[in-house]
Amino acid sequence: MRARVEAARARQHKRFAGTNLQCNGDMGPAEVRQFCAIDDASRSLLRAAMQQMQMSARAYHRILKLARTIADLAGGDKIETPHLAEAIQYRPRKHA
Repeated sequence: MRARVEAARARQHKRFAGTNLQCNGDMGPAEVRQFCAIDDASRSLLRAAMQQMQMSARAYHRILKLARTIADLAGGDKIETPHLAEAIQYRPRKHA
């Protein structure tokens, strides 16, 4: 596990070279748009989750940042649908 985390940190360090960012959690909305691109299937999944779970724009960005970290831990260069699904799964559910 330690090796995976170190590899993910190295991936983030390389991605953010030349910026003031150190890790995925430091990204703001503009950086999320730049570094957290998703495909159409992932976009549909996220849109459905946002409606069903009544998420805010802030939650949307937090999920994308978490999905980026999950992809980094998996050694992926891009966020794939399973990474996004895992990130959504970690969101607390609102109780009515």
